[in-house]
Amino acid sequence: MKILVTGVAGFIGGALTKDLLDRGDEVVGLDDLNNYYDINLKKARLDRLIDSANFINLELDISDRYSVANLFSAHKFDVVVHLAAQVGVQYSKQNPFAYVDANLVGFGNVLEGCRDQEIGHLVYASSSSVYGSNTKLPFSETDNVDSPISLYAATKKANELMAHAYADLYQLPTTGLRFFTVYGPWGRPDMALFKFTKGILDGKPIPVYNRGEMIRDFTYIDDIVEGVVRAIDRPPPLNSDHENKNDAAVRTAPYQIYNIGNGHPVPLRRYIQALEKALGKKAQLELLPMQPGDVRATEADISRLVSDLGYRPQIDVETGVARFVEWYCDYYGVHLSE
Repeated sequence: MKILVTGVAGFIGGALTKDLLDRGDEVVGLDDLNNYYDINLKKARLDRLIDSANFINLELDISDRYSVANLFSAHKFDVVVHLAAQVGVQYSKQNPFAYVDANLVGFGNVLEGCRDQEIGHLVYASSSSVYGSNTKLPFSETDNVDSPISLYAATKKANELMAHAYADLYQLPTTGLRFFTVYGPWGRPDMALFKFTKGILDGKPIPVYNRGEMIRDFTYIDDIVEGVVRAIDRPPPLNSDHENKNDAAVRTAPYQIYNIGNGHPVPLRRYIQALEKALGKKAQLELLPMQPGDVRATEADISRLVSDLGYRPQIDVETGVARFVEWYCDYYGVHLSE
């Protein structure tokens, strides 16, 4: 297949593209290489892909309507995987227009490209953040998600609504993936695992919000990629079952949403303990109150992922964190003491 991957220099985009190339797909990747975090890390991810004869790399801003339209006109894609976005709950309080431009305008441009070129399947990144302050665990795709508590979450919910409109109006098959706290090698420096690792190695206190009383459905990058690949290969069909039309899980449009989480949430302190063990060094904890826009617990109901895509994530946090530390030390030239 010929697949467009937006956000190809990102954490998930880079890992997914490598997997697609390894299985023989042709990939056109685009990224604007913005400076939200270390551009050198993004370029290093691209370096792992650039030698493949089946890979075309483009630097392009998805909020540029005409450039996106020209891209779709120049290529005939079978599938579009849209991962480009402005990420981060906390940063959305500082720079809201970055989220409007990338996550709303940019997504609209991608949808229009898919509609115009009659793309066979659009797979796009949503987020567990859409569940907001829901207290019912685990989070299910049928839960009400009309009360986001961050602008980032609001843009991701808007993406799901926009995708449904295009699926219904134009019969564009769309699959949204609600990712739960992705971590692992080649990850993002703005996320906790990166910050914790650097802080522990530097002998500095690490910020632990809600005094560590938090639970997360940490999901290893390889499990995320496997879920995305399986979603790519299973576009949602037109569902003509009108008997259950009031059930949010039953759609008449070719539209679907999946949680991709580990399904086994762990306390934040266990995550930190796994990191301490992998580094061979204790953490100094700076216990802080909850941040606005954050939530105490997340947990994915993955029953739909299992039943529809036949996949259940496998990697536990101890294994995943150890793999991250091995990569981190290799990438940054860190030598751990015995």
